[in-house]
Amino acid sequence: MFHRHRHYRQTLCLSLAGLFLFGVCACNRRGHRVLEVNYVSAAQAGLRDQVSTVYNRVGTVKNGERVEVLDRDRRFSRVRTASGLEGWIEQRYLVDQRTYDGLQKLTQDNLSDPVQSPAVLRNDSNLHLTPGRETEHLYQLLAGAKVSVLKRATAEKQPAPSAAPAKPVRAAGGKSRPGTTLEDWWLVRDAENRVGWVLARMVDLDVPLDIAQYAEGQRFVAFFVLNQVQDPGKEGSDKKVSQYLCAITEPHDGLPYDYDQIRVFTWNVKKHRYETAYREHGLNGILPVTVTHENFDKEGDLPVFILRVKDDSGNVSERKYKLNTPIVRRVLAPGEQKEASKRATSHRQR
Repeated sequence: MFHRHRHYRQTLCLSLAGLFLFGVCACNRRGHRVLEVNYVSAAQAGLRDQVSTVYNRVGTVKNGERVEVLDRDRRFSRVRTASGLEGWIEQRYLVDQRTYDGLQKLTQDNLSDPVQSPAVLRNDSNLHLTPGRETEHLYQLLAGAKVSVLKRATAEKQPAPSAAPAKPVRAAGGKSRPGTTLEDWWLVRDAENRVGWVLARMVDLDVPLDIAQYAEGQRFVAFFVLNQVQDPGKEGSDKKVSQYLCAITEPHDGLPYDYDQIRVFTWNVKKHRYETAYREHGLNGILPVTVTHENFDKEGDLPVFILRVKDDSGNVSERKYKLNTPIVRRVLAPGEQKEASKRATSHRQR
């Protein structure tokens, strides 16, 4: 029995030794020990066989591709792709796992946010983790790509490349240091549902020309279709015309609010043109704006929009409005109705 036990131990040791040798051989075949996992942040980057002036191109990696880092040499990293291809790549084309995870969380946190405006990218742009030209980014979008605008923020403009990232400042109430210049950033979602921050001047809101002509020197921040009306006398085969809510502001970056004016454009069926049915100025408006429908008894099912407005103390409240074409009215909550009634009673007593 003792011999059988010793034989069993010898067999077990030989098996473990064989597995160890197999692992070592496999490791040698596949390359060096994996230092960390990175992701390709360039639209496309080449892999080279060596770090020198003269080299051969051994392959190509694409934006967002996952690679294993095997070695480092000055400005280069030796990586291995999922297909087993190995080569050297410039480290500036790679980002770490933390950046990748941050963008995934940003996407999940804003996946259900209401779209404030469809838009088109003016130039090739990076999706940044936070607002700022020097902040981490991973995905690159090409010029002409269609995106959905979700939110706005501002960041200090970097006059020159700097190692220190720009500090994001929330547009609605954020303050910058004296002498600094702020620039606007949009949080956007692309066609693949990836979310990130893009420099606002690289984004053109896709505002319909029929209402864009009424900008009057102002900047459209968001727009929404409230409903559609039928116009039998309208030119063309499509007799349905959309009616819009628009959030507008001055054409300057770094403002302490997202918008300060709203306009509702309704369609005049008799004159076959858009008209301003409602306008409100002086708002300290914050995105997002919410558009929905609600039943109002005798008035029926009507379009409703809800604004988020900040007061001088920094408190945010919601304002609800309804459109019963062509009339827009404020819908007061029970508490607001009591306050309005008190003010009216006090005014009459005076």
